[in-house]
Amino acid sequence: MSLPENERVLTFSIEEGDAGERIDTLLSRLIEDLSRNAVQRLIEKGNVTVNGAVVTQKKQKVKTGEAITLALEDPSYLEAVPQNIPLEIVYEDEDVLVINKEKGMVVHPAVGNPDGTVVNAVLWHCGERLSSINGVLRPGIVHRIDKDTSGLLMIAKNDRAHKSLSEQLAAHSITRAYEAITYHNFTLDEGTVDAPIGRDPKNRLRMAVISSNSKKAITHYRVLERFGSYTRIEAVLETGRTHQIRVHMAYIHHPLLGDALYGPKKNSFGVEGQVLHAKKLGFVHPSGKGYLEFESPLPQEFQRLLEKLRK
Repeated sequence: MSLPENERVLTFSIEEGDAGERIDTLLSRLIEDLSRNAVQRLIEKGNVTVNGAVVTQKKQKVKTGEAITLALEDPSYLEAVPQNIPLEIVYEDEDVLVINKEKGMVVHPAVGNPDGTVVNAVLWHCGERLSSINGVLRPGIVHRIDKDTSGLLMIAKNDRAHKSLSEQLAAHSITRAYEAITYHNFTLDEGTVDAPIGRDPKNRLRMAVISSNSKKAITHYRVLERFGSYTRIEAVLETGRTHQIRVHMAYIHHPLLGDALYGPKKNSFGVEGQVLHAKKLGFVHPSGKGYLEFESPLPQEFQRLLEKLRK
């Protein structure tokens, strides 16, 4: 998952399904902002401990119940620089850029992923024509989607546009519809999950439905196709909390296929990362051009899975 804001030390316990995995592989899988190389650098610096003992071998296997502590590096050295990375542009004008983000691409630089992000690509494409409201590491970024979530992302090219889009997000007036493949068959054809989300007090790498230190979260879902043990759904966000769809679906016992953080650690399809696609995005244009709405086709991996499930 994304690293918690302003937290430089993470502590969590190894769950039964993770036992036996290499510690560098496990940490890079659980924390999307950390690449495997970044984890290995932290191990070399003595920044990772197991039950209080410093880890010296990146190949060390973890055991159920072990307490892992990860001390992160100071991110002050990070700098967002333009990089010539191809972008799939869905729409662009003087105020707004809408892109179709591929699975596996991080939105903005962070410890462990200093470059190769959407921000680096957008800086190359737009130059200085980006909003500055979110600082030097997140220029133009109004909202984000997880590394392994594909689909539509809007970017503000000036501060006025950023303010307008942020206000629409706060008012829950932006259309954000996703498609996903979940485990198990749904009893109902549609429904709503209204359950507050906050950081899991037992595992700081995860979000959870909890009553304290949480924020209101509402997800509407609708069944699109049933495959017996799996279901294709549409999920519409009313709010936009970190990992909201992933957490809410797991909460109602329908975790997303491929989501090892909130669902089964392994799957029979060999999918890595949740099968979740930001398919529809709609908002009122900041310069009074009316309501705009965009749709993104399902990525090939998603389509191939659907073909397998239909057979």
